[in-house]
Amino acid sequence: MSISTRQNAGGAHGAKARVSGAVAAGFPSPAEQYQEPPLDLNELLVKRPAATFFVRVQGDSMIGAGIHDGDLLVVDRSLRPASGDVVIACVNGDFTVKTYRCDKDGVRLEPANPAFPAIRLRQGDELDYFGKVTACIHRFAGK
Repeated sequence: MSISTRQNAGGAHGAKARVSGAVAAGFPSPAEQYQEPPLDLNELLVKRPAATFFVRVQGDSMIGAGIHDGDLLVVDRSLRPASGDVVIACVNGDFTVKTYRCDKDGVRLEPANPAFPAIRLRQGDELDYFGKVTACIHRFAGK
């Protein structure tokens, strides 16, 4: 995984898209001529701009969590991890995105793909926490 920080787009540089209402994912609903106000993705996804960075995913160890190779993750480094959170961490010098688990058996980082093993932290291992993943931006194939 590559870690890179990017400045948040916004203000004069960020364009706001319009949300055209809701769409039924089940049975069709009667069309309503309702438009929501302009959508600012920074406003929607970035709660703490000074503590937020973006990282692009490399690999498929988290596909079961809906995180795919090439996705863009929104990461808030001001949030402390709780067991079950998806986090960006560095274990013994290697960056990874995994589900953080802390229980009676200790601390571990779990993938969301059975092809990958959990990372179980042992005495002497070095774990640096970089932030909690708060959103995943996923583009459909071929787009």
